[in-house]
Amino acid sequence: MMSLAAYQDQGDILRILQEARTVAVVGLSPNDLRASNFVGFYLKRHGYRVAPVNPGAEEVLGEPCYPSLADVPFPIDVVDVFRAPENVPQIAVEAIEAGAWALWLQFGVVNLEGAELARRAGLAVVMDRCLKVEHARYMGRMHWLGFNTWQITSRRRSPAEWG
Repeated sequence: MMSLAAYQDQGDILRILQEARTVAVVGLSPNDLRASNFVGFYLKRHGYRVAPVNPGAEEVLGEPCYPSLADVPFPIDVVDVFRAPENVPQIAVEAIEAGAWALWLQFGVVNLEGAELARRAGLAVVMDRCLKVEHARYMGRMHWLGFNTWQITSRRRSPAEWG
């Protein structure tokens, strides 16, 4: 089994979460019950500009839907992929051509060829991670509850212990 650790770098994840403003979600579904729809909704709610990319839809989450990354009429920071792994190399090429600086492959979307194409072109690449989950872990309520602090506890510190 291959190691994906090189594509799950905490520094890359944090930089993307903190610096990105526009996320093109490739495969964003108009179906409220699909994971891509929930992630897109979450990202919009947390201040990101979401560009739905789905040739089979006209509008998703109140935003016009674009048939391809090349059709998005504004700069893209991150391309978030909800497509089958075999589609990743072509999406990586489109992300490079669109000027994105990061490629994010959701849970189960694992394709080393596409990831390496993007990485060689200078894009930050995250693979087999969920953008919504990582945002919640590092920037949202999961962080507030103690995740990534290595101290998940119900014990309250006294004011004397605050540092």
